[in-house]
Amino acid sequence: MTQAISVNEKTKQKELLKVENLTKHFASGNQLVKAVDGVSFTIREGETLGLVGESGCGKSTTGRLTLRLIEPTSGSVEFDEKEITTISRRKMKQHQKDMQIIFQDPFASLDPRKTIGETIARPLAIHKIVPPKERFGRVLELMERVGLDPKWVNRYPHELDGGRRQRVGIAKALSVNPRYIVCDEPVSALDVSIQAQVLNLMKDLQEELGLTYLFISHDLSVVKHISDRIIVMYLGTIVEVSGSDELFLNPKHPYTQALLSAIPQPTLEKKTEKIILKGDVPSPKNPPSGCRFHTRCPFATDLCKVEVPELRSVGDEHEAACHYA
Repeated sequence: MTQAISVNEKTKQKELLKVENLTKHFASGNQLVKAVDGVSFTIREGETLGLVGESGCGKSTTGRLTLRLIEPTSGSVEFDEKEITTISRRKMKQHQKDMQIIFQDPFASLDPRKTIGETIARPLAIHKIVPPKERFGRVLELMERVGLDPKWVNRYPHELDGGRRQRVGIAKALSVNPRYIVCDEPVSALDVSIQAQVLNLMKDLQEELGLTYLFISHDLSVVKHISDRIIVMYLGTIVEVSGSDELFLNPKHPYTQALLSAIPQPTLEKKTEKIILKGDVPSPKNPPSGCRFHTRCPFATDLCKVEVPELRSVGDEHEAACHYA
């Protein structure tokens, strides 16, 4: 088993994934839905990068773009220093075993017609990871690794509870020995007690196997528990990037401040004043000019309405896209 890697050590790790000006626009009638609009970030080998924001901000689309499950409108994605957005689908298959995804709904992501064993064995057959005679043994090994009793190997998804189904999804992702996993709201459909078990499992697997995660969630308390760094998205763009502890102690962007103020407090002694944002999230079909957050920001000025703020340094490995951060 590998040793746990500290945050300081992770900053020295090489970049496994590099995203530059990634954009995805969907056609909707005569208009374009700007789901992701020019995002750039990197993920270091062995770290967990959290990705948070309100529903519809482009989190899941960004994750799928990094795996090329969705074709980008423009921009670049490099995996292990290799550009993957322009290569053929045949060549992309060579990278797919290194890049996997854990979906939000463990029931919808599993084939109800296949047993648990067949589901986990499927990627082994597609990528020819182990010979056919050894696959059953490999399936049982994976089930034990994620905390599933081997007796469930011939059961079907509907016979398992949510926590066990998500463990099947994790085992399936691990079956091809990936290096990078997109975790798309992997615990949001689970009870709180089961959430903790699955999160701890994912952290243990990361330390043991040296995995790299892009962890997508709308729950900031969950993201803080597992992430080394956090990206905050709003309406298809990145508004803040920071180390996990720094973001919670010293948020710079007004949107991040509002998100953090909405986290339920476990004690009555230390109450944080809630920041209530005015209005609704604008439509990605027609995003506001200037700073996209200015229509809801309590500190917006005339400059915010006309000039797009750049994502700039506001501290050690801390960036914010705000004129007054």
